[in-house]
Amino acid sequence: MAKKLIIDWKQYNQIVEKLAIQIHDSGFKPNLLIGIMRGGAPIIDVLSRVFKLKCAYLAVESYSGENIEDQQGELIFSRELSSTVQDMSGNILLCDDLSDTGVTLNKSIDWLKKYPPLKGKIKSIKTAVLWKKADSTFEPDFCAQKLKDNPWIVQPFEKYEEIRIEELKNNIKKGG
Repeated sequence: MAKKLIIDWKQYNQIVEKLAIQIHDSGFKPNLLIGIMRGGAPIIDVLSRVFKLKCAYLAVESYSGENIEDQQGELIFSRELSSTVQDMSGNILLCDDLSDTGVTLNKSIDWLKKYPPLKGKIKSIKTAVLWKKADSTFEPDFCAQKLKDNPWIVQPFEKYEEIRIEELKNNIKKGG
């Protein structure tokens, strides 16, 4: 089991804000934010509000199975992007929570370039992540934190992966 980096909500929000400032200060002007699900969802939610942009979601599943958090499984892509954007074109900012190995980001860029509604309409694709692990072979365009090692990152919303609905009900009844 890898070392764990535990992030609370305050830290998480500060890291996302740092990423937003990096993007802004670079001069890059995205026309569309695309979040790789699920890790990219909370990031593009904030960035879409900060930059006043529409967003899209690309569902990519890579980690699967029990007790294999240190391994990447086969990548499975959704058939479509989920978005209300009518004209998808221009500069795209592809966001994910982290660059672990870099495989997901590389393959997602390839997928986007072949996606029929975007094909031939992309001016540029830049990438943004909160964390880049030491072993990642992918160099994101924007990265809030480059890590010196390869910890398992426990984000604040991940507690819901371990909790059952009965526990939530009991907590609400107890006033907690």
